[in-house]
Amino acid sequence: MSDAPIASYLAHFGLTRPPFHKELDDAELWLPDSKRALVADIEEALTERASVLLLGEPGVGKTCVLRALRARLPEAGFRLTYCRNATLGRRDFYRYLCHALGLQTTATAANLFLAVESHILDLRRDKLHPVLFIDEAHLLHPDMLAHLHILLNYEWDAKALLSVVLVGLPELEPRLAARAHRSLLTRVHYRFLIEPASLEDSAEYVRFRLRDGGADRDLFPDDALAALHHLSAGSLRDIDRLASAALRDCARKKKRLVDRPAIERAAEALARFD
Repeated sequence: MSDAPIASYLAHFGLTRPPFHKELDDAELWLPDSKRALVADIEEALTERASVLLLGEPGVGKTCVLRALRARLPEAGFRLTYCRNATLGRRDFYRYLCHALGLQTTATAANLFLAVESHILDLRRDKLHPVLFIDEAHLLHPDMLAHLHILLNYEWDAKALLSVVLVGLPELEPRLAARAHRSLLTRVHYRFLIEPASLEDSAEYVRFRLRDGGADRDLFPDDALAALHHLSAGSLRDIDRLASAALRDCARKKKRLVDRPAIERAAEALARFD
């Protein structure tokens, strides 16, 4: 499927910018009531200095929840560190973490661990609670997964000086339930599963993104929205892909609205590459 120039489909539908792009500020994120409640629940968990397990299928909005959480947590009380590379072995993970924290790296895994531990204790004295977000945690190296509970153990396991937020696909949970990782799982008291968007949420999301793109009218009739929801299985990321492709298709055909067949054609074309 050849793409019409971006300016062409924007002008055709009266848009000022691509509505389904990913470059949104935290304040522009779309959050249905269910995700607002989830952000509030995670904020409460971190205020209690607890650790969190956040699971969901690809594209359901896990990173969106993290970004909304980042905007809500007060800078005066928390120090947030985001780790996006979960595939590293233990020493490289701690080296990566030292770099993210602005610490000098050392040669051995033991010294790297001690540097992180000392930094966490320093933050405690400064009345800052560190939170480590590990994205794609289902990809964690077995050595690192087996070691994380040690990072949460301070002063004979009597102090909660660090919160870890493990974010990943649902298959992370059975990995944590394995006997080798039970020590970590029992320290994660808050566990959440993000469900795919409902039909109503999918429709609201599309309208929100179109308004953000400058649309002054609805461009997707109800049957097209229903097809978009069905073919995306409620994945917001897939809605973005399908809706963008369908907008370009209908602009080429000089249609004023995006119809159901355009959604189906977009899904068929994208499926060839999935």
